[in-house]
Amino acid sequence: MPADLAVIGLGHLGLPLAQAAVAAGIATIGYDTDPRSVAELAAGRPPVEGSLTAAEIRRMLARGFRPTTDPAELGRVRTAVICAPTRIGPDRTLDLSAVEAAARTLAARLRPHTTVLLESAAYPGATEEFLRPLLEQGSGLRAGRDFHLAHSPSRLDPGNRTHGYAHTPKVIGGLTPACTESAAAFYGRLTDKVVRARGPREAETVAVLETNYRHVNIAFANEMAVLCHDLGVDLWDVIRCAETKPYGFQAFRPGPGVGGHSLPLDPNYLSYNSRTPGHPLRMVGLAQEINGRMPAYVIQRCATLLNEHGKSARGARVLLLGVSYKPDLADQENSPAPEIASRLRDMGAHLTYHDPYVPHWRVRDVPVPRADSLYEAAAAADLTILLQNHRTYDLQGLAVKAQLLLDTRGASPAGAAHRL
Repeated sequence: MPADLAVIGLGHLGLPLAQAAVAAGIATIGYDTDPRSVAELAAGRPPVEGSLTAAEIRRMLARGFRPTTDPAELGRVRTAVICAPTRIGPDRTLDLSAVEAAARTLAARLRPHTTVLLESAAYPGATEEFLRPLLEQGSGLRAGRDFHLAHSPSRLDPGNRTHGYAHTPKVIGGLTPACTESAAAFYGRLTDKVVRARGPREAETVAVLETNYRHVNIAFANEMAVLCHDLGVDLWDVIRCAETKPYGFQAFRPGPGVGGHSLPLDPNYLSYNSRTPGHPLRMVGLAQEINGRMPAYVIQRCATLLNEHGKSARGARVLLLGVSYKPDLADQENSPAPEIASRLRDMGAHLTYHDPYVPHWRVRDVPVPRADSLYEAAAAADLTILLQNHRTYDLQGLAVKAQLLLDTRGASPAGAAHRL
């Protein structure tokens, strides 16, 4: 059967988009080069830990969703959305190799009048400078004349039941006004509101602003956490009071680090071929430095707590609670838990972990034993560290059972645990 939409890349971006499209009645195929992921999806199983549930995937299949590794399918759709993964490398440049591969595969089969959309994270200018030449050279077609081209930054918030795909405004920026309107017509079928940017560069820069807003404010909250601990001030009570202000303040909370798929972005370090002109976003670099120090700060607090209770980190039994990057999800992308676990191991601690969403966990390719009985494990551990506050955790009960409890999320009742 022909499809209206091809979602290219079936990871944390592509699967929710495909789900929203299928729910809106759009005939959708999902293309991925990984045969294992496609086979898992075809069997009704989630290929990515922490993505959609098996029940959600089965519903998509029942409504006609077709996962495939056949690139020929890409030449039969009216809209193609590139959701290939992008990551920042050690040199702080954005790795667009997966986007390039997706673009070349699509270009060889691109038909006139197709709408091509980029949702993968990209530096400002990437749609025009990087993606457009790949599509034009591979297809012989011209963007803005023979096919539509636009960028729409992802605004996914995994696990958010209030702001799902349909209830989150979609920003779009097209190469031409006609490109923008074609993108608006597509996304208008999926979401309640479409916001038109002046062009693809503005749409790309929206992601830079939104992502960095989160990281910079979390960094400030993390600095406040360290300051308040040194001053003997209860930061969590400070935040509780401050967020009653009805204007000019939004509460951000500290933690052991910042996880997730959205990394802090500085355009001066993201250009695929060259640096962008202008001044670097110094606050972004500083925020990254501050947030990157938090796992080490957590280890420092752990060592101090153990020492105050006559124990050494070497040989200590430490229980880690919650190893995903976000509450009530299995997704571990950029979670601070592996670094904290590695540092504890280096100090000679004996680790166990508990996470209701992560049945198996490895750090540096070495398995970490999973605690079967949460309360027994907390009672046996010299130190229990709450890294992620899943809803299933009864922190009042854990505080009673645990010998020592360090709460890095400020979720335990006041006085029930040592808080970050």
